[in-house]
Amino acid sequence: MIELKEINKQFGEKEVIKNLNLVIPDGEILAIVGPSGGGKTTLLRTLSGLETIDSGTFLLNGKAFDPTQATEHEQVVGVVFQDFQLFPHLSVFENISLAPKMVLKQAKEVYTKKIQELARTLEINELLTSYPFQLSGGQKQRVAIARALAMNPSVLAYDEPTSALDPELRQQVQSLILSLKKEGVTQIVVTHDLTFAKAIADQLLEVSPK
Repeated sequence: MIELKEINKQFGEKEVIKNLNLVIPDGEILAIVGPSGGGKTTLLRTLSGLETIDSGTFLLNGKAFDPTQATEHEQVVGVVFQDFQLFPHLSVFENISLAPKMVLKQAKEVYTKKIQELARTLEINELLTSYPFQLSGGQKQRVAIARALAMNPSVLAYDEPTSALDPELRQQVQSLILSLKKEGVTQIVVTHDLTFAKAIADQLLEVSPK
């Protein structure tokens, strides 16, 4: 279970997150819904350690943790960003293996086995030697999810996973998120799409522009 207690974050004089309290039980999906300017992406960036908070506490199973510090074995929150952020000069396998190799210092046989398992789950086995420019948007998203999961996160978070997708692809993303839930993955989904959020979420948090 992950908990956020009295989280605050501001940029200059602008309060982006104010006294936020959340509890996300293991294996559940939290959807954070609202228009741009509500602090949704900033929250994901603080959870993943890309931004620091001004005050407050993050807890995992009752123990405080610092999102900016990945442990030897895992990070707490892995994020799939809207633009996927894949390295164009690296193959799919290299994109997924980079962080386990460089950050977690895993041996090649360890991260290779994990990537093979993820590739089967996410149906990207045949893409491991491909490069990002050869992939569709949906394939890039699955690779980005695999890359996040390769860090063994306790929580997987998505920034606008259905942005600019047609209805068929949106349904595929919905099915993928729900299938990961069946695997026991705790997930946070940031979206402006309330209908999509209601279709996947156990818990809904609606935010408004500050």
